[in-house]
Amino acid sequence: MDMELLSRIQFGFTIGFHYLFPPLSIGLGLFLVIMEGTYLKTKNELYHRMTRFWVKIFGLIFALGVASGIVMEFQFGTNWATYSRFVGDVFGSALAAEGVFAFFLESGFLAVLLFGWDKVKPRTHFISTVLVAFGAHFSAIWIVVANSWQQTPAGHHIVGSGLTARAEIVDFWQVVFNPSFLDRISHVYMGAWQAAAFFVLSVSAFYLLKKKHIDFAKGSMKIAVIVALFASILQLVTGHSSADTVAETQPAKLAAFEGHYEASAPAGMYLFGWVDEENEETIGLKIPGMLSFLIDFNSETPVTGLKAFPPGDRPPVNLVFQSYHLMVAIGMLLILIAIIGAITYRTGHLFKIRWLLWVFVFSVLLPQAGNQLGWFSAEVGRQPWIVYGLLRTSEALSKSVDSSEVIISLILFTLIYLLLFVLFIYLLNEKIQQGPVEEKIAEEGRRA
Repeated sequence: MDMELLSRIQFGFTIGFHYLFPPLSIGLGLFLVIMEGTYLKTKNELYHRMTRFWVKIFGLIFALGVASGIVMEFQFGTNWATYSRFVGDVFGSALAAEGVFAFFLESGFLAVLLFGWDKVKPRTHFISTVLVAFGAHFSAIWIVVANSWQQTPAGHHIVGSGLTARAEIVDFWQVVFNPSFLDRISHVYMGAWQAAAFFVLSVSAFYLLKKKHIDFAKGSMKIAVIVALFASILQLVTGHSSADTVAETQPAKLAAFEGHYEASAPAGMYLFGWVDEENEETIGLKIPGMLSFLIDFNSETPVTGLKAFPPGDRPPVNLVFQSYHLMVAIGMLLILIAIIGAITYRTGHLFKIRWLLWVFVFSVLLPQAGNQLGWFSAEVGRQPWIVYGLLRTSEALSKSVDSSEVIISLILFTLIYLLLFVLFIYLLNEKIQQGPVEEKIAEEGRRA
């Protein structure tokens, strides 16, 4: 197989596996702050039990996120040496900030969060919870800064030429607040809050269906329904804003999202379809002029299409089209589920409708699928550029690594990650099956 394709598959696989965990840890951090803050305010032991249970889940997810994330940074040096040389000055500052200011903050107070329940005052423990949650959110900022700079480079100049060329920072804050950063970080946060909200909903619904830990499940579900509704609606808003930015900064990507080929013409929005890349046409059901309207509030506004770009500067259109539309479909379905949940909560039927509880149980998969498809759309839609407009993916590879080495490492990564995933599911299931029983016993022991 082609070295470029193999390296992209390997990096995509490792980052896809890793990205199962950060959204959950970011979102669960928010839940821990809400639950423990409510406990401190109300002194209701139920919220104490809720916090202690979800802290255990958070710790497990955090550990897997760290273990799976280290591999990605090594690949910058092994598979993508030219890329690392080109972006090193820019990425170095962002990744260093993530490690020094965010990761150490999060991991430093994690010990107090996990083991400090009976060793520090309740308010001190809550401060630790807040700092861990803040660290998780702050960590995402620097990762998204680095990735967004690849999409919309800013605040730099190019030093050298050819294989020695590299981007050098001239304005750090332009690098941070590059044109796509704010849209992308808000979209990432909403995806993370969704992932955690539907995860909490899933576990809580499972307990209600099994008639176990009823009060605990109801308390967790009430918070989760509110967060799910809030995050799902804002995810649509941030997604629309992000698409507007893509229209300005990466028009070829937007054209691929909707299979729009005409060089400059009003564009419709497809509900579903199939892109015939050979004949440069898209077949499917669309709303005429809708993409133009969403961009400019005018259905006659011309939108730059794929024919405005040479074939070598276009992404793989059908792949991007399908992943983008699946992501949007999942997002709309999550909004529907959240609205139904909020309505039934308002009417007092949330905990009684069994089919809805079963929907909640399996809905945990949807935000994860949406997050994966969103990143796939964004990254594949950027092709053939690894740094948009500056460095092509084909030029970013290591010159001393051959395809056989990538295949071997990919097989090994697959086996190790499969083992890690099986271990994660086993431990997660153990904790869920056990439930908050230990905390209840501990509380009774303290009262005695």
